[in-house]
Amino acid sequence: MNTMTEAESEPAKPVAARAGGGGAGTLPTTPCSVVWSKGHAYVLEGSHGRWVGVDDRGRPQALSGDELRRRGWSRTRAN
Repeated sequence: MNTMTEAESEPAKPVAARAGGGGAGTLPTTPCSVVWSKGHAYVLEGSHGRWVGVDDRGRPQALSGDELRRRGWSRTRAN
């Protein structure tokens, strides 16, 4: 007799995937939180709501939460 529920038998999914996938979930609000977008890490700077990282050429880049949602994001590097 199998007492395992359907949810228990599914493989674990990344947090962002469970939240609707790459950016559909709510961005973290804790200062110094890290998210990934297009292979780059972005850190939430203080309470300004600005995500700071670098572009493909290593230049500093600041994004708003809305810009990060449009680009897509995840809590893990795999995106």
